[in-house]
Amino acid sequence: MSKRIKYFWSNYNFIIIFLGIFIAYLCINGSQTSWTTVTNILLHSAILGTVALGMGMVILTGDIDLSVGSSFVLGGGITIVLFNQVNSIFLTLLCALILGGIFGFINGFLVGKCKMPSFIVTLATMLIYRSVSQYMMNEMGETRYSVDASQSSYQALFNFGNGNLLTISLIAIVFFLIALLLIYVTNSTRFGKRVYALGSNEKAAKLAGVNVIWTRISVFVICGVCTGLAAFLKIAKDTSFDPATSGKNYELYSIAAVVIGGISMSGGRGKIMGIIFGTMSFTLIDKIITALGMNALLNDTVKGVILLVAVGLQMVQKRSRD
Repeated sequence: MSKRIKYFWSNYNFIIIFLGIFIAYLCINGSQTSWTTVTNILLHSAILGTVALGMGMVILTGDIDLSVGSSFVLGGGITIVLFNQVNSIFLTLLCALILGGIFGFINGFLVGKCKMPSFIVTLATMLIYRSVSQYMMNEMGETRYSVDASQSSYQALFNFGNGNLLTISLIAIVFFLIALLLIYVTNSTRFGKRVYALGSNEKAAKLAGVNVIWTRISVFVICGVCTGLAAFLKIAKDTSFDPATSGKNYELYSIAAVVIGGISMSGGRGKIMGIIFGTMSFTLIDKIITALGMNALLNDTVKGVILLVAVGLQMVQKRSRD
């Protein structure tokens, strides 16, 4: 029995962490908890969670992408401008995905082909994308990117972003579908095995015939596409983007969700499934802080402490394996 418990904790501790935080939330929220409250956890996790799924793919290779928050807002802003011109939900979605893929490819090419450190590359593109987004907004003479409500497709877009299927938010369902797709890719495809091999030992992966450059570029493109999809979900839900605040700290929050979800920052270890629970755990922390009536300025303090605990647990597991 002890071996089974140890195995479950070693491989699925993100579930235990989530359940512990969820039980604490239920105890604090008490009688105010309802089914709607529970489903709202999924709703509020969907957009950040979609970004975190892409971030998880990058971290599995041992790299990092600090530009996701900035590419999220730049891609989202351009996509809104396009929607207001073409009045097409399909073209809007396609634009968001393509832009995200382009931003990801730029990062991946510089990291994979040019051998530049991912931290420096994505720090630079983080500054560039956010700056360009704010510059565009300033040149347009507006304070935020807003969807034109007079467009005939506006209501359908809004209904998608705020609609439900069997009480579950549609954008949460999209998040779960993308998670299932990436779980399949990482667990059941050669590409997934190459991602883990690269993150575990780059030299060994090369000797095994893994195309390291292409694999690195691919995971950054996947991260970019996930970020673009998240931007589209944000547009559908809120119909606007603020270039100064939208996506703020998403790079940090998505990394935290990945780490709480059990993926090692050194790469090569962890499960994409854990990101679902890691993101929901992160969302629950916000709700617990609100339920306790704590000062919102302490929000990131609590998240930082929990992140340190999650990393500490990873260190203990690594030492026990060694």
